[in-house]
Amino acid sequence: MGNISDIDIDESRRSFLKVTALVGGGFAVGTFIPGASRFAEAAMAKPFAPNAWVRITPDNQVTLVSDKSEMGQGVYTAMPLMIAEELDCNWPSIRIEQAVASPVYANPFLGAQATGGSTSIRSSYMAMRKVGATARAMLVAAAADTWKVDAASLTTSNGVVSGPGGKKATYGELANKAATLTPPKDVKLKDPSQFKLLGKPQKRRDTPLKVNGTATFGLDVHVPGMLTAVVARAPVIGATVDKFDAKKAMAIKGVKKVMPIQSTASAGVGVIADTFWNAMKGREALEITWKGGNKTLSTAGMEKDMADLMASGKGVLVARSDGDVSAAKPAKTLEAVYEAPYLAHATMEPQNCVAWVKKGEVELWGPTQAPGVNQFVVAGMMKLKPEQIKVNTTFLGGGFGRRFGQDFIVEAVQMSAAVGGPVKVVFTREDDTQGYHYRAMSMVKMTGGLDSSGSPVMIYGRAVTDSLATGTGAEPALIRKDGVDTTAVEGLVDIPYAVPNIKIDWVKYSPGVRTWFWRSVGNSQNYFFSESFIDEMAHAAGKDPFEFRRALLDKNPRHKRVLELAAEKAGWGTPPPAGRARGIAVASSFGSFVAEVAEVSMENGKPRVHRVVCAVDCGATVNPDTIEAQMESAIVYGLSAALYGQITFKDGQVEQSNFHDYKVVRMNEMPAVEVHIVQSSEGPGGIGEPGTPPIAPAVCNAIFALTGKRIRKLPIVV
Repeated sequence: MGNISDIDIDESRRSFLKVTALVGGGFAVGTFIPGASRFAEAAMAKPFAPNAWVRITPDNQVTLVSDKSEMGQGVYTAMPLMIAEELDCNWPSIRIEQAVASPVYANPFLGAQATGGSTSIRSSYMAMRKVGATARAMLVAAAADTWKVDAASLTTSNGVVSGPGGKKATYGELANKAATLTPPKDVKLKDPSQFKLLGKPQKRRDTPLKVNGTATFGLDVHVPGMLTAVVARAPVIGATVDKFDAKKAMAIKGVKKVMPIQSTASAGVGVIADTFWNAMKGREALEITWKGGNKTLSTAGMEKDMADLMASGKGVLVARSDGDVSAAKPAKTLEAVYEAPYLAHATMEPQNCVAWVKKGEVELWGPTQAPGVNQFVVAGMMKLKPEQIKVNTTFLGGGFGRRFGQDFIVEAVQMSAAVGGPVKVVFTREDDTQGYHYRAMSMVKMTGGLDSSGSPVMIYGRAVTDSLATGTGAEPALIRKDGVDTTAVEGLVDIPYAVPNIKIDWVKYSPGVRTWFWRSVGNSQNYFFSESFIDEMAHAAGKDPFEFRRALLDKNPRHKRVLELAAEKAGWGTPPPAGRARGIAVASSFGSFVAEVAEVSMENGKPRVHRVVCAVDCGATVNPDTIEAQMESAIVYGLSAALYGQITFKDGQVEQSNFHDYKVVRMNEMPAVEVHIVQSSEGPGGIGEPGTPPIAPAVCNAIFALTGKRIRKLPIVV
């Protein structure tokens, strides 16, 4: 028999302490990320010392480092591309490396080395360009000193410095001399009109690796002597292990150890074996007695609780208040209550991690969005310093926020420590779907008022949902001083329309289900609420939904531009094909603006989405092909949620387990998607998430136009 013991899991989000060492050699280039100066100085002290993002060796090999996690969104190409543009290197010949975990790579938007919140380009656009421009300036200075000419007389192209009299030198030939120079404090960046790479379609550098099978995902990692583990997790939310009998499990051939596990999400029992199959057979043979947990938790009960809170307003906090909604005197008033369920992430690669606890250090391999967070979570567990935790980030088979979680990291470390060698933890699809990291369940009551001419005079929304930020370590960034969780109300407080009186309330509802970051976070459900209600107001006013929105966006020209572009390209105002109708929605999130028009029919009583026209303004562009792919990806992700997605509870247990009952859009259901990018001189916005929020309201607004039935609860049932 075994009993659960307390395991120290320190998940406090402390600041990183020191710079870790990187392996490499050659020409070192400084960094413009805060806190990186000491690293750059140390690198410059030796001619072939390592550096943060650029390495040039005498054999003319240019290596650029990508410090963001590649989960299909294209940063493995985009991050080096920004450096390469200003460096003027030979882009096809450069080599790309994935960064190891180090404070020098801390995302300034997130406070740690992490990829999420659609921040990769936004946080790095100027910094990476400056890194490239600084390297180029030092190479030019090295050539000027060698040739005894004015640096202003030199030019660069494709990794070669050219000078008067036909002089030429490759970057490799200049690398050692450049490494002895002092980096300039200021460098001049290119005018966008001079760009050769940025803003132009580029082939992704990870695609060949994924096509030929050489790309390494977390599940591909194999370390000599590695064991494989699975975990039996609590079937009822909040339950813990009372006792377990490991005799039958240990009798399975290949099973090495059975032990209690305390994850960040739930308690359980780990089974460690020589193969995944044997670990699974051992888990099946386990005899576990569970205790505690909320066995009465149900979706129906939670819906009732939320409705009661909605009515009572107990604990209400004001998230936005413009004008005075109580003083507005509308000629017509309308109300609607909307609901959205818990959602799982459904990453194609389930969660996994390899951990090897050694003497005085821990090494990790895995598909993580947060290698920096991994460092100090594991350091806290093992009573080590963050720099003693080495994180090797693999390619990610989808992220969507789920791989910000630390549960699969923590489990792997515990079991490696117990066996004294490398252990790979693998979640099954069922483990992952039932893994207690969900987008929050939400309910919102919207009230609107129109004057006698049909113009809106007030909008009042009350949202009841959980706080996502609580318990994540991101409270200082995401929870306002007045207690409002910004993730709970984003997409509602951001209503862009010129309505004189707008008020948004929030009531926190925490039934004990772990909520987590999900693609576009609160925007994903809240724009469904707000854009569906705006559509309802338009129809109540007797006005065209596009024109109604357009008339209210004069003070928000970027919203207006994408709205107009999407409508134009979709043929708004012209009859759709027979049996179809169109719906429209617009949303802004993560610094970008997206409008979508969905063209929908009904087939056997169910909606069929035939076409989606998307207009996006994400400011300055890096790779248009990636932008288009991300819009397509965000649309199908949001469409899956709108048509099928829901995690429900009965008797304290999650009812869904795999793709048979947690469905996603299949290839034969995928609509034709057209993406139109607004040319903009604005700073770059995010692109991984902003395409998701408009799709659900666009589809539901189209269903109303076609059938006259309003969809106010997801997933869609007509």
